[in-house]
Amino acid sequence: MKRRKGGTTERRRGERRRVPLLELAHARSGDKGDTANIGLIALKPEYYPILVKQVTAARVARHFKGMITGPVERYELPNLHALNFLLHGALDGGGTISLKTDAQGKVFSTALLRLELELPSAVPT
Repeated sequence: MKRRKGGTTERRRGERRRVPLLELAHARSGDKGDTANIGLIALKPEYYPILVKQVTAARVARHFKGMITGPVERYELPNLHALNFLLHGALDGGGTISLKTDAQGKVFSTALLRLELELPSAVPT
């Protein structure tokens, strides 16, 4: 593991390295009933194809395994260099009836940004 500027770390695997999604994107999340909505926006336009390839609905579902009970849908917004995810069954019924600490799903964006992506060493971050 190598320490990077800003206190983040990267793990190298030969010619590839693992970086947190936080270094490639920012995110916002919220709720609509029992569904959490996460908007993931590339920090640079050149990062968008990496997000499209690696941050799939299946991978997001695995990342939140045990926290959501329904499927994950992904929508691509190429003009905005963004992805939008709907996590169904994520809020235990929704904000007005849920006993969850985060009944409006605000921390889902932060949790998603902890996901690690594998990048070629040549891709600058």
